[in-house]
Amino acid sequence: MQQNLRIGSVVIHCYEFEKMMDFWTAGLNYIPREPAEGGWVVLTDPTGNGSNLSLQKVADKRSGPRSRLHLDLYTYHQIEEVERLLLLGARRYPWHYEPGDDFVVLADPDDNLFCIVQLPVGKDN
Repeated sequence: MQQNLRIGSVVIHCYEFEKMMDFWTAGLNYIPREPAEGGWVVLTDPTGNGSNLSLQKVADKRSGPRSRLHLDLYTYHQIEEVERLLLLGARRYPWHYEPGDDFVVLADPDDNLFCIVQLPVGKDN
């Protein structure tokens, strides 16, 4: 069976965005895939061997009872993978999507959130 889904990024929701970006780039020797924008950055392994680490700025030191970490799962087959995971016990999470969003937010059976991110065809992330 062909693998259609992979961990593309572990996402950390962080209050001290700049400090966290400095810490993780130095700690892992990672580099930003693109310049940080709007409180979001994807840090990548320049050797291409490791998964991405993404940082997302939050307004409060603690933003509710949810975990500060979640997985972004990358795929070229988003619709099929979302449907497959729903059949396995995931559920759609009521997220407010913006036009052009490339992800779908799901919750696993234990109510942990994760995203299914559509990869652009022909681009290796």
